Amino acid sequence: MDSVIAFENVSWKRNNQKILKQINWKVQDNEHWCILGLNGSGKTSLLNIVTGYTYPSKGKVSVLGNEFGKTNLPELRKRIGYVSSSLEQFSHVLDREMVEAVIVSGKFASFRVTEEVSDEDWGKAASLLSFLRLSYLSGKMYRNLSQGEKRRVLIARALMNDPEILILDEPCTGLDVLAREEVLQLMNEMEQMNCHLIYVTHHIEEIVEAISHVLLIRDGEVVAAGPKQTVLTGELLTRAYKMLVKVRWEECRPWLTIQKTEGITVR
Repeated sequence: MDSVIAFENVSWKRNNQKILKQINWKVQDNEHWCILGLNGSGKTSLLNIVTGYTYPSKGKVSVLGNEFGKTNLPELRKRIGYVSSSLEQFSHVLDREMVEAVIVSGKFASFRVTEEVSDEDWGKAASLLSFLRLSYLSGKMYRNLSQGEKRRVLIARALMNDPEILILDEPCTGLDVLAREEVLQLMNEMEQMNCHLIYVTHHIEEIVEAISHVLLIRDGEVVAAGPKQTVLTGELLTRAYKMLVKVRWEECRPWLTIQKTEGITVR
């Protein structure tokens, strides 16, 4: 497999409006990426192509060695784990289930267990709870969990199928500081799971040590892509965020400071 993900001159239109423009991006083995940009910059559209739910208008896409147009996309999706705050739209289903059942449902790409579950599967769910330091939730109903606990259980669910790519799409949205840091700490530990992390956010302070590379986008175009130390600069982030900013590093994480100006927008 040459690349884990490869975009070559990828563009995507919606209602004759270009959402993504000439995206060139490669994820290589042993790299963990953050996709960083403002709301509306094209992050979600990019993810929809990676997961095969959107087909590019132009360009070539390959994911896990599978070139789009020459592969079975539903089968490919089984090799990709996905966690997003948007999954809460299924809470009316999840709230009826115990924690272990929510985790096991990830094997069947559903939100409830409708097939026979082996002892091995239940054992794996228990192992994932232990790995994510959630064993104390065993036997509890999903509806009784805190928001942070729910998000971590959904990460366990995404890991149930041993994905080769794990996409975390703004998983800290709506979490308080403590719950956010618990989720972020897990990212450093998930390097042991032998999968490639794709973390999506617009908050650079969420880029933890495990993340090695950053794809910075603005209005559907790549501003920069590469090792995080070379991409997370005041100059490049000023272009992406459309305002003057500077970056400082503390505890191996970047933090953003907005510089005072008379006008905000930077063209």
